[in-house]
Amino acid sequence: MYALFQTIDLALNIYIWFVIGSAIFSWLYAFNVVNTNNRFVAMIGEFLYKVTEPALRPIRRFLPDLGGVDISPIVLLLIIYFIRLFLWSSIYPIVAG
Repeated sequence: MYALFQTIDLALNIYIWFVIGSAIFSWLYAFNVVNTNNRFVAMIGEFLYKVTEPALRPIRRFLPDLGGVDISPIVLLLIIYFIRLFLWSSIYPIVAG
């Protein structure tokens, strides 16, 4: 059972980095730092968008419009942190013990 929890924790940890990468890429794209005509850069942006958008879209529906500021990645990171903490502090001791 420990291996299952470690695998879930690792998957959530990797997803955290995808969310952070997506947020950084969106800033770089918004300020025209990256060349989106470059196929490799476009592929990275498309991958990050497709991986993170299904989780960010429902959060954006509930958040108020803050102008040009998108705080949905921060909310998603807090949700993932809560899930990881809940798994290790509440679920794992019951299953392991």
